[in-house]
Amino acid sequence: MASSSSGDLMNERKRKRMVSNRESARRSRMKKKKHLDDLMSQVEQLKEENIKIITSINATIQNYATVEAENNVLRAQMMELNQRLHSLNDILSYISNNGTTLFEDHNCPETLVNNPWNLMYQNQPIMASGMCFYHY
Repeated sequence: MASSSSGDLMNERKRKRMVSNRESARRSRMKKKKHLDDLMSQVEQLKEENIKIITSINATIQNYATVEAENNVLRAQMMELNQRLHSLNDILSYISNNGTTLFEDHNCPETLVNNPWNLMYQNQPIMASGMCFYHY
């Protein structure tokens, strides 16, 4: 009877250990599943952030290209205006150094006498449109 009682006690301990192990394994699986779910949620959140960042980068690149094209147009206009200013300064210098007007000079070509503004456009650059700087 003592051996039967001690056997029952051992069986009871064994059964409790089995139940405890099963419960522990179940908690472990639940914990692992929750961790996996959290990681999957984080992956989705990071994908959304990544899309927003890429969209922002693309908009910034487009803005940069637009500003760069505008700057190129402004540089071309600045060069043209500098050349015109230089030409006008040359005319003023010629007039003030010779004491006569350019158009009283007998060596002056006939086209300049008839239309003195032609002088300003002799060596002027061709103006580029801003659209030539866009890349398609």
